[in-house]
Amino acid sequence: MAKKNDGEHVYAQNKKATHDYFIEETYEAGIVLTGTEIKSIRHGKANLKDSFARVQNGEVFLHNMHISPFEQGNRYNRDPLRTRKLLMHRKEIAKLIGLSKEKGYTLVPLKLYPKNGYCKVLLGIGKGKKLFDKRESIAKRDAAREIERAFRDRQKM
Repeated sequence: MAKKNDGEHVYAQNKKATHDYFIEETYEAGIVLTGTEIKSIRHGKANLKDSFARVQNGEVFLHNMHISPFEQGNRYNRDPLRTRKLLMHRKEIAKLIGLSKEKGYTLVPLKLYPKNGYCKVLLGIGKGKKLFDKRESIAKRDAAREIERAFRDRQKM
């Protein structure tokens, strides 16, 4: 049996994070999961929408990530919203502590994906956008879409 290319598949993505935050740096972290949780994630039943990460006692934890209970999991299913530990190098955690203590910075999970048989989380350090910033990014996206549409229509002629 041929091995799947894990690099392209994404289990869950937090699309709202790029809308609400300016993402300045990203870090890859492993996540501690139980057997039924990873099975549920592989079926696409994870949600990163309202989740955030926090550094506590020199360790990084992921809060509010919802993983639906596995259908055949019965008594082995865990609480869907439980706090999950993230696995990172000590130097990376020290950097995160320094950056997260600065005013306005937040640790936001961006996506959940497989890598070498393990589930990984892409963490972003984001600074919150104000309402006018959000409007500006929407206007830029719409302008880029219009330009692309014009090029495509011109190519057809």
